Amino acid sequence: MTVYTVHEPPTQTAEADPERFRFIRDGFYLWAFLLTPLWLLWQRLWLVFTLYVGVMVLLFGALWAVGASPGVRAFAFVVVSLLIGFEAGSLKRWTLRRRGWNDLGVVAATDLETAERRFFDSWVARASERPAVPIPPAPNVRAPRSDEVIGLFPEPGAPR
Repeated sequence: MTVYTVHEPPTQTAEADPERFRFIRDGFYLWAFLLTPLWLLWQRLWLVFTLYVGVMVLLFGALWAVGASPGVRAFAFVVVSLLIGFEAGSLKRWTLRRRGWNDLGVVAATDLETAERRFFDSWVARASERPAVPIPPAPNVRAPRSDEVIGLFPEPGAPR
């Protein structure tokens, strides 16, 4: 079974729009491994792409400075791409969290459609179970009289 995390966009209205929820699969992303920079741009992970380019420039600059062979440089490139492939889902979740999205939960299912159905079934059930919370009436606030004492002392002018 595949595990999905569910994310809700930041809303300005009182009601959430389920059409805009995002389901992010946890696991290995093959295209993120094979075409790392293009995948990052396609997914609009701008900050992650910038960090990736910076790390690659520093890494290959350091490998060039120490005189590493082309095989070592290729191995370093494959290792970084493999790391991105394994952590692609986490990078997407991190980006959504930075943009103000809310994490609503985790769903395990065989495919995305089943995960959506499971999540929304439980979401609707939870919403219907919650009783409506009545708004309490405003407290009866009155101004204190001039001879009334407010605070810790029993009468006006008492010693401290």
